[in-house]
Amino acid sequence: MLLHADISAAQDAASTVPLGGNAYITQASPTQDETIADDGLHNWDSPKTVVSVYFDVQQAGQLQLSLVGVLNGASHSTVKVSIGDQTKLVQLSSTAPPLFPVGNFSIDKPGYVKVDLQGIATDGGYFGDISGLQIAGPATAAGTVYANDPANFYWLRRGPSVHLGFTVPADTEYFYSEITVPEGQDPIGSYYMANGFNVGYFGMQVNSATERRILFSVWDSPTGNTTLVKQGPGVTIASFGGEGTGGQSYLRYHWVAGETYRFLTRAQPDGSGNTLFTSWFSSASAQGNCSDQNDKGRCDWKLIATWKYAGTSTYLRGVYSFLESFDPERGYIGRGATYGNQWAISSTGEWKEITSAYFDVDPTGLNKQRLDFAGGNTGSQFYLRNDGFFSNSTTSGQTFTRPTTSNHPDLNLQNLP
Repeated sequence: MLLHADISAAQDAASTVPLGGNAYITQASPTQDETIADDGLHNWDSPKTVVSVYFDVQQAGQLQLSLVGVLNGASHSTVKVSIGDQTKLVQLSSTAPPLFPVGNFSIDKPGYVKVDLQGIATDGGYFGDISGLQIAGPATAAGTVYANDPANFYWLRRGPSVHLGFTVPADTEYFYSEITVPEGQDPIGSYYMANGFNVGYFGMQVNSATERRILFSVWDSPTGNTTLVKQGPGVTIASFGGEGTGGQSYLRYHWVAGETYRFLTRAQPDGSGNTLFTSWFSSASAQGNCSDQNDKGRCDWKLIATWKYAGTSTYLRGVYSFLESFDPERGYIGRGATYGNQWAISSTGEWKEITSAYFDVDPTGLNKQRLDFAGGNTGSQFYLRNDGFFSNSTTSGQTFTRPTTSNHPDLNLQNLP
């Protein structure tokens, strides 16, 4: 039996995981009425819906759970709460305080815990509006990690973005790299960015179940708008906003997980104080095309666009790659890719293989709002991984080195579209 002091200590140790930053609808109802807002779960009316809440514990042990919320549109409801194969039913009442004890669960190892909520029965229209999970017990005694910054729940639910920074020579005119996304690592809302630089980025996205894109964007300069010089066949031109403004170009292209794709970006001073940024895309099967033995009409490289960046004459600077989720509703699904065969080509035509990369993570990871991020080198390639609420993250701020391959791309820069 707990003494009064023990009860007070347990209550003092309890913390509340807000659903607004840590929950996802992992199994949707046919009507998809349910929503996760900053203040929690709403419109929960289908027994087919499963809502999953994630948080990290630093040690194994017993975990005490309670639901924080109210009943709107009902006087009683029954909710199933599960962690793995451990399941408990909790009764919610409109006349009870907004804290509904669920019970104790056994956590067998440190790391992320997934709590599933599913409505079983209700005498009204909704199972309840749930704003949080109160957690306590020995499993939480060594510390917990979860998103607790309401002003940034949108970004936190997207998950941590991870980056590889490359040091290239000052006169780098072209940057070449390759990406391979393993099968099953390509959920909707993923952006695998290959060739980033200080004012733009170029890579491939999963935009929907039926659409994928090759995306190349250049920000506006402080002295004027970025303007289009030319575009490739089938390329869509637009402007973008939100995280800065600039010019956007993309090709709808059904790239396939398990295959390797090639990216080439050029920075060319135009002689009038501006810079022309151009990007081309190709599959690895195009290796050998665009060589001296092939005419331009047979080249498998695809021009995406050339953009003029006003007021600055420069070569490529701040070269990097990244991996991110841009869909907050799918930030619970893991993704990963390998990044390899990076080359910098100077303005005088000298090729230099880039074999080291600086790994870091965005503030979502640095501020320990989420821990599901990783990067490093594997064999002759670098890799990036994020989301999925896996444990054992990679420490940000490390430099990784891959072996030299001398796998010089068979590419004639004068024979590109």
